Amino acid sequence: MIGRIALGSGIAAAAAGGLGWSIARRLTAPVGPRTFDLTIRRVEHGDNGDLIVLDRTEQTTAHGIYNLWFEHGGWAQLSTEVIDRGPTRVARRITGTAPGLRPKDGDRASWSGIYFATPADAGLHARDITITTPAGSCPAWRIDGDPSTWAIHIHGLGSTHAGTFRGVLAASELGYTSLVVSYRNTVEGPRVGTGRSTLGHTETADVDEAIGYAVRRGAQRIVLFGWSMGAAIALQLAAHPRHEWLIAALVLDSPVLNWTEVIKANCVRSGLPAAAGHLAIPWLTIAPLARTVGLPGRIALRSFDWTARTADLTTPTLILHGTRDDSVPIRLSQALRDARPGLVELETFDADHTLCWNTDPDRWQKIVTTWLSARRDPP
Repeated sequence: MIGRIALGSGIAAAAAGGLGWSIARRLTAPVGPRTFDLTIRRVEHGDNGDLIVLDRTEQTTAHGIYNLWFEHGGWAQLSTEVIDRGPTRVARRITGTAPGLRPKDGDRASWSGIYFATPADAGLHARDITITTPAGSCPAWRIDGDPSTWAIHIHGLGSTHAGTFRGVLAASELGYTSLVVSYRNTVEGPRVGTGRSTLGHTETADVDEAIGYAVRRGAQRIVLFGWSMGAAIALQLAAHPRHEWLIAALVLDSPVLNWTEVIKANCVRSGLPAAAGHLAIPWLTIAPLARTVGLPGRIALRSFDWTARTADLTTPTLILHGTRDDSVPIRLSQALRDARPGLVELETFDADHTLCWNTDPDRWQKIVTTWLSARRDPP
C-alpha cells in the first residue's frame, strides 16, 4: 500500500513538473508570427466612408479605436463606432488605411491595439537609429525635442516598439525628445541564444544602453514610459542607484508588478487553475531547470516583485490600468498605489490589457501630459 502511494505521488509530481515546464516554455517562447484569425465578411461602401463587417466577438465589439493588420500586408484603422449587423456580426467604420490598401471580402486580418505602424502614421517626424547593447544592435526611433528632457518608450512582451507611439504622442506634446527602443529576442531586436524572453531580466541591460545614449546626447532628465513587461523593465532601471537623480518619472501602462501573480492570471485565461502558475516558477528561477526550458540561466523573479519591493520605489509613478485586464491584474497596481500614496498615482479605464489609450485616447493623453507637466522640475 505504501509503495503504491509513493508510486502515485511520483507520477503526480512528474505530471505537475511537466505542466510547470510547459507553462514556462510557453511564457518565454520566441516571438512567433502574428495570428490572422479574423475574416473580413464584407466591405460596405457608402457616402460616409467604408465599413468592415466582422464576426461579433468581445474584441470586435470593444469600445475604442483599434487597428486591423492584414495577412497580405497593410492595416486599417477603425473608429469607435460599433454598428449592429445581426446577432453574429458587427461593422466598424474605416478611418484610415495603409497606402494602397483596399480591403476586400474574405481577407484575413488580426485585431490590434497597436494603432500606428510607423512614426509618420502618428504624425511624428523620426530618425532611424541603432543603439549598441550587450545583445547587439537594437533598432530605435528618435523623435527630437528638448535635448535636456528625454522620454524612453519600452514595449511589452510579444509586442513591437510601434505599440508605444500611443505614449510618444504625449511626450511630444510636452516637447520631450523621445527614444522608441527595441531589445533582444523581439520582432525587431537581435536574436540571442534560443530567442527566448527572460521576462525583463536580461532585456533591462539593452534598454539601459538607451539611457546611456540619451545622456551622451545631453539628457539631464529622463521619463520612462513602460507598457506591460516594458513597465517591469522601467522599474528595474529606476531602482538602479546610478539613475537615482536622472530618471524623474515613470509612466506605466498595465504594468507587470509581480510575475508570479501574472503567470497565475494567464493560467486562468488559458483554462488552467491559478495554482498551476506556481508550478512554472522553479523552471524559471532554478538555473539547471531554467536551462532545460531553453533559458540562458535563472530569472531573478523576486527582483520584479514590486508588491514586496514597495519601499524600493522612489520615483514618482503614474499607472494607467484597465479594469478588465485579465492578463495583468489591476489589483497589483491598486496595491502599489495604496502602499505608496503620494508617490504612485493610478488612473483606471474600462479596458483590457494595454488598451487604455485605445478606449479613450484623449483622456489618456490629458492625464499623462497634466501629470508630467506638474513634475517638470528635476527632482
